[in-house]
Amino acid sequence: MNQELGLRVLSGILDWSDDHARQEFDWLRLMARLKYDGYRDFQAGMRFIESLATWLQQFNREERKIAYEFVRSSLVYVGPSEMQRLVEQFYPRFVRERLMRTIANELGIPRYRVLADPQASKAMDHLRRQTLFMGLSDGARIDVVRHANVGLLTNEQLVLATQVDKDKWQELLNKLREDTNDKQARFAVVYLLDDFMGTGTSLLRFDDEKKKWKGKLIRFKDSLDAAVSGMGKDQLLQPNWQLCVHHYIGSAGARAAIESRAVEAHAFLSNSGSWAEAVHFTFGTVLPVDFPIDKNEGHHDRFIALTQTYYDPIIRSSHTDVGKVTHLGLGYGGCALPLVLDHNTPNNSVALLWAETEGGERDGGIQAPAMRPLFRRRQRHA
Repeated sequence: MNQELGLRVLSGILDWSDDHARQEFDWLRLMARLKYDGYRDFQAGMRFIESLATWLQQFNREERKIAYEFVRSSLVYVGPSEMQRLVEQFYPRFVRERLMRTIANELGIPRYRVLADPQASKAMDHLRRQTLFMGLSDGARIDVVRHANVGLLTNEQLVLATQVDKDKWQELLNKLREDTNDKQARFAVVYLLDDFMGTGTSLLRFDDEKKKWKGKLIRFKDSLDAAVSGMGKDQLLQPNWQLCVHHYIGSAGARAAIESRAVEAHAFLSNSGSWAEAVHFTFGTVLPVDFPIDKNEGHHDRFIALTQTYYDPIIRSSHTDVGKVTHLGLGYGGCALPLVLDHNTPNNSVALLWAETEGGERDGGIQAPAMRPLFRRRQRHA
């Protein structure tokens, strides 16, 4: 189906008059060209307008208008240019400011004098080299961080993953000492980077069944503990080292939840003696508190009803149960986000945007409808 045919199909299934169709066609062509056609997981030969026409046909005639209006007025799509901007702002807005505050506190001078004072400026350069950046997933955009900060950060400060073996830790430490000409140099700041936090459970959560903490932060701790234990007196980190976790985008709920969760987990995280005194969480941007569609009472009620009607329980799994919400109509953890990222749709978004099933009879004799995605999601867990 080409774009013009897709537009004609849309006009027919939405019962648009000629004048209304012309207005909507202008908007659809513009948004498709500037944003939506760039989505990475469209199937071969399909782009946004074709996908929209297919997606709308799973609803009855009146419901199609509700679904289209949701896309027209409420959908938020983060494209590569917006994400690029958030990654480029990461160092000047967050890293440099933290390093400047640290040096100012150590030398007892105002923060604004750090770059003008020769001693402070030299200490700033040294501390910057003592800072390590590690990716929590491929969404960390480590390559973009490197390219955006050429001359400030070296390749040996940027690591694609947090779970590295003792030899890699030793290599990173050796290079630090070589670059600083300091045989006793150790890392002072570690940044863990990722693209999006919807609930924070993949980063840190308590497993009630197994009675233990889990998540990417725990896996990083295990990797760090093994390295420190294996390297003996050749310690990696300064006693007062700082751990910072940065996400380019986060929901308001995730920001509040992860900080509370980290306080609860502090005793466990600190049991090895090599952990930071505190974990600092930062976000390039935080979505508004009322961004979830169930936070605006009465505004999205008709679309929320569609998430209940057009729902196949087969999308639930042991992995989604971690979010403690079993009906995924509003997405993982019930986050109810109208959000699409250009490289993948978060499962925290409403399921009608991303879920794809064939439908059929389910447990209890339920006849589930087939779910057609608007922005097909690439699942991390099979």
